[in-house]
Amino acid sequence: MNQTTDTSPILTVENLSLRISQTDILSGVNFEVKVGQFVGLLGPNGAGKSSLLRCIYRYCAPTDGRIMLFGKPIDTYSRQEYAKHVAVVLQEVPEQFNLAVFDVIAMGLTPHKPLFSSTSKEDKSNIEAVLDRVGLLHKAKQVFSSLSGGEKQRAMIARAMLQKPSLLIMDEPTSHLDVRYQIQIMELAKSLGVCVLASFHDLNLAGAMSDHLLVLKNGQLQAQGEPNTVLSSGLLSDVFGVCADVSHVPIANDDQTMVPHIRYHYGYVR
Repeated sequence: MNQTTDTSPILTVENLSLRISQTDILSGVNFEVKVGQFVGLLGPNGAGKSSLLRCIYRYCAPTDGRIMLFGKPIDTYSRQEYAKHVAVVLQEVPEQFNLAVFDVIAMGLTPHKPLFSSTSKEDKSNIEAVLDRVGLLHKAKQVFSSLSGGEKQRAMIARAMLQKPSLLIMDEPTSHLDVRYQIQIMELAKSLGVCVLASFHDLNLAGAMSDHLLVLKNGQLQAQGEPNTVLSSGLLSDVFGVCADVSHVPIANDDQTMVPHIRYHYGYVR
């Protein structure tokens, strides 16, 4: 788990509510994301996870409450300034890119460069560095649309890395990937050294990767805290409607760090 002595919040969400077409999507949500944290966002389908993230990356505006980035309301940032601090990787990877992988990654420079500016030698070096970091340097000239699903998500993370954000938001980026790539993508995100706020479908993956968990149900925050505390058989029953046992196991190569492991029960009627 990430260790940091700085407990300053990068992101603060206060009494956040969202109402769309007379329906309450989010109601009175409060939490902070602190320096160095990897925060996992959990909840069943329709709980409001994506809506919460959309409010944070300014795709939609909340009905009530406020969101602060470095203590400043997010709606006071210009679009370009906000993009310098917040990068987003979504579940659905754009398919319309008829560009080389190198050029797709280069889009991450947009918030930091004047309009119509050319790519400098330093820019090219930085692009190659992030491509190498995600294991795609050998595919820099390949058309983006020809990549596999896992490769596309790695490319999107490389683009986000090039933005040099303080906060990386990930909206279920592993939902359509094989298990290998699910683990690989989240381990890559965790290794970047920036704050991460990521929504998950896989509760075991969330428990293993996250320092802090947020659990939504019907648009309300049901629980938050360290994974070993939050993930319990009672919460899984109340929030997800499943019967399960939760044990605690060491992570690989570290017998001192324990993470929750969920074993589901099958063949029951709930």
